[in-house]
Amino acid sequence: METTIQTSDHIMQKGARGYLASLRWQPGAFLLWVWSGFVILAILLPIAYLVMRTLSADAQVWALVMRTSTLMTLLRTIWLAFTVTGASICLALPLAWLTVRTDMPGRRVWTVLTALPLVIPSYVGAYLFVASLGPRGMVSQGLMSLGIPALPSIYGFPGAWIILTLFSFPYLLLSLRAALQGMDPALEESARSLGYSAWKTFWKMTFPQLRPALAAGSLLVSLYVLRDFGAVSILRYDTFTRVIYTQYQSAFDRSSAAVLSLFLIGLTLAILWFDRWSRSRLHYEHNMQGGKRLAAQIKLGIWRWPALLFCSMVVLFGLVTPAGVLLYWLLRGIQVGEQLAFVWLAARNSLIVSFLAAGGTVLAAAPFVILNVRHPSRWSVLFERLTYIGYALPGIIVALALVFFGTRFATSLYQTLPMLLLAYLILFLPQAIGALRASLLQVSPILEEAARSLGRRPENVFWTITLPLIKPGVLAGASLVFLTTMKELPATLILSPLGFRTLAMSIWMDVSEAYFARAAVPALILILISSISLALLMSKERS
Repeated sequence: METTIQTSDHIMQKGARGYLASLRWQPGAFLLWVWSGFVILAILLPIAYLVMRTLSADAQVWALVMRTSTLMTLLRTIWLAFTVTGASICLALPLAWLTVRTDMPGRRVWTVLTALPLVIPSYVGAYLFVASLGPRGMVSQGLMSLGIPALPSIYGFPGAWIILTLFSFPYLLLSLRAALQGMDPALEESARSLGYSAWKTFWKMTFPQLRPALAAGSLLVSLYVLRDFGAVSILRYDTFTRVIYTQYQSAFDRSSAAVLSLFLIGLTLAILWFDRWSRSRLHYEHNMQGGKRLAAQIKLGIWRWPALLFCSMVVLFGLVTPAGVLLYWLLRGIQVGEQLAFVWLAARNSLIVSFLAAGGTVLAAAPFVILNVRHPSRWSVLFERLTYIGYALPGIIVALALVFFGTRFATSLYQTLPMLLLAYLILFLPQAIGALRASLLQVSPILEEAARSLGRRPENVFWTITLPLIKPGVLAGASLVFLTTMKELPATLILSPLGFRTLAMSIWMDVSEAYFARAAVPALILILISSISLALLMSKERS
């Protein structure tokens, strides 16, 4: 009987391979390659722009960017990315373990609450930090009225480190939770049966299996820090993104901004290389794909109270305090008669552009995923990897490249909505590809082959068989792109059409002028809309 099953499985696998091989030569694949080629050209556009501007830079520009201050900016950027990633690991790892593997009271509620800081943009968190703890903040003024000395300065590295950690650690948390839920508990149960304690079992058996998820989440956090513009600008901490934006705004010749951008790209590529090198050194013999059985919950006993305190403190500083400060400034704004009509217009613009970006990016991602999964080849893998170039680039670099392209070669598209949507596509395409690819890999090609054998055309098979099966991945990818588009600031600031104002732009402009009460309304609306997107993402997560 076992031999029969193995033979049947072998035949199915051989049939699937034969079906995939036959797909490579279908006429429809040619159109997928053409569309993917156009998208790749758009993704490589920022790199071409930076190289062109750098080659045309004169000696004065090189002397400007090769100063000691540039080296200090590089070191500050590396230090901030390193410390934020380390602090995020210290928060995300215990939170993931507590909410997945233990009997902590209310762990379903804590699962949602600890992930919600992800919907708060870093520049919103920074503005709330300044509005409450800054020299003119409500906490500082309250303490001074009681005769208590002023708080230490929040500007510079301490403020940037705290804010970026609080609002970026959920990237790691979601990655680690998914890894823990998909892990086969057999090794842990074997270790416990041999007398290992829960603590020793975690470090000897669980933690080594979490390293791929830990590496993936750490990469997301470090790239998020490199790309951040709003928080470091509000908190006056000079990283490459802030320095590049300053050069772009103040200098007539933008070659210096281009050269500095190449420094940032080099740093990003170094992080990507280190990530790939570290993953290549991780070798696992255990297959975790079959881990459908849930692990037994660990009894915390008296340790449940410290666990609850830890989760409460994270939620207090990452969610409750920002929401409380926003509500306080909102009430103050209502008292002084702030006008909300323009805010609703910005909310409408944000919804429109985010929906268009989500839909367009998912459509652009589909050919890459189909080629990589259903038409596997060396070129399809290369094309998919090239899409990550855009994700590794800060929004400000992509925006500068598209400004150059629009003013020189496509003047009719300059400062139009299609140009802004193209920037979002370049920046967020890998998010959609990852979600779609994970769903399509779970669809056996045998199902499609069976439909084709019944006489259905390839496009009919896709719409009636494949698409309904990958619908969760489509929704997850669209939700993730929608969430990140709502929060994107530098590309929106530079490329938005004249008179087109989004929630992110409204918040930034109001905070820049110290109108904290006015900024509270668009910030709350942005957080509420983004929370819906995150809820849709988490609804796909296995409980």
